[in-house]
Amino acid sequence: MSDEQSAPTCYRHRNRQTYLRCVRCDKPICADCRIDAPVGFQCPDCVAAGRRTMRQARSSFGGGARSGAAGTVTKVLIGLNVAVFVLAVISAGSLAAATSSGLTPLHLLGAEIGFLPGYQPLVSVDLFGTEITAPVVAAGGYFRMLTAMFLHFGVIHLLFNMVVLWLLGRILERDLGPARYLTAYLLSGLAGSVAVYLFSYDTFTAGASGAVYGMFGLMILVNRKLKRDNQGLYVLLGLNLVLTLIMGFSFAGHVGGLIGGAICGAILTFTPRERRYLHWVGFALFLVALAAITFFQTGVLDNQYDIV
Repeated sequence: MSDEQSAPTCYRHRNRQTYLRCVRCDKPICADCRIDAPVGFQCPDCVAAGRRTMRQARSSFGGGARSGAAGTVTKVLIGLNVAVFVLAVISAGSLAAATSSGLTPLHLLGAEIGFLPGYQPLVSVDLFGTEITAPVVAAGGYFRMLTAMFLHFGVIHLLFNMVVLWLLGRILERDLGPARYLTAYLLSGLAGSVAVYLFSYDTFTAGASGAVYGMFGLMILVNRKLKRDNQGLYVLLGLNLVLTLIMGFSFAGHVGGLIGGAICGAILTFTPRERRYLHWVGFALFLVALAAITFFQTGVLDNQYDIV
């Protein structure tokens, strides 16, 4: 029997003879299956098993080092905002109608509405041929505090918020990981809604601006923790605040979101590295505080306007 006939065959390619072996399991492997190792070669099965047991690298804030690199959460948030805007346009009948009127049937069901003296606590709209009635926030429609974050008054409003979200969101998602990033985003948006409800409850407001401003506050704290330069961020934030005052945007919503993002940033950056689980405790306490402020304001408005 010749040496060629007695040579072992690759365990994955039975028609290929080889004298190479995996240094871990000693199975014969051909040149196409071998994977370079610090010493010798390994087979694909052993490499895959090693990856499964390898501990995933974590970011400075506890998120997976690679889990947020693709910016998936940011892309989903942008997609949701765009999708809701398209539905708002459809509910208004045309893009021109949605942009000029500012308030579409969908906005009336989702815009953050506190209580307008003289208005009924319930809002009835004709949405896609169906009459829908929903309460304002002060009458129990607390869902508006969240849905308002995904509604926009016109293309420019949507475009501006989405551009800033794209620029800041991908960086923060990579640094924090998807879970912490999404939680901070939603809490910032809720903080903006609560600020509107507390200081300008007699207005219609909507938009991702509160959450987007929260990204400014969050990134300032994260950059300080990671020793990055914040100078350009301060300039961009200042310009946006000036634009808010000049254009008459919701100052309470923007500043409330900014403060909310800064609080989330403080929770993430001041928590000891070895106690990252306290991030979630801090987020939960912040949510409880926002709920308490909301219910307090509802009680004040109920006593003032006798809301039923």
